Amino acid sequence: MIDNLPPLRDVITMHDLRAKKQLGQNFLLDLNLTSKIARQAGDLKDCDVLEIGPGPGGLTRGLLAQGARHVLAIEKDPRALPALEQIAEAYPGRLTVINGDALEIDPLAHLTPPIRIAANLPYNVGTELLIRWLTPRAWPPFWQSLTLMFQKEVAERITAKPGSKAYGRLALLAQWRADAQIVMHLPPEAFVPAPKVHSAVVHLTALPEPRFPADPAVLSQITGAAFNQRRKMLRASLKGLHPGIESLLLTCDIPPTARAEEIDLERFCALARALSEARATG
Repeated sequence: MIDNLPPLRDVITMHDLRAKKQLGQNFLLDLNLTSKIARQAGDLKDCDVLEIGPGPGGLTRGLLAQGARHVLAIEKDPRALPALEQIAEAYPGRLTVINGDALEIDPLAHLTPPIRIAANLPYNVGTELLIRWLTPRAWPPFWQSLTLMFQKEVAERITAKPGSKAYGRLALLAQWRADAQIVMHLPPEAFVPAPKVHSAVVHLTALPEPRFPADPAVLSQITGAAFNQRRKMLRASLKGLHPGIESLLLTCDIPPTARAEEIDLERFCALARALSEARATG
């Protein structure tokens, strides 16, 4: 045992915490696995950790046992609060629990840098939260690293390379400002209830500045147009962005007949800079 608290199966029975599909809940009850995920978040001794959707608190216990200075857990399901309160009592002063929707709560009032985020994210809000964390107004962000559980398919989209079917806007967004890698795979039977899909843990480390210079809004506009029509050649999918798009593509070493999935991050950023300049001078 990582602490003197009861096993998670007992906690679930004690508090009648059956997972609710509408909350995107799939509980990870093996404390060895939750401890392993907590270790993927790195050395937590001098860090505050934000956790979304702790449920019965398996990962919460792992993070605290790993020495996290303070954990802020945001949980939407009020049924989980008594179980989390039990953990707070076992780790005095180190766990704060907020009952609410992570999409509506600003966690920064309760956290002190350096901050890391670690979560077995509810499936229904995982991607939206990741995009928010990757697109703050200013960079670097408030977090040093993200250690997040996703469906395996989403994890592969975050870490995908050009030329693969999974490569798209999410890969570009993540890899422009962070180092992203899959650090763990989990089968459906690791969860209660078992989902229909495999899961994976992705670790993202924030870069001090984006990998290549580009205006975030322009880069988003280009990648949106390119990947929303990914079967089209870029000269067709991007034609609405600028009348001279074909010559801009050529100046960035991008064949106008290429498709979005063939183009790497560096050239998308070069195109964003060229388009910004063309609009400014045009």
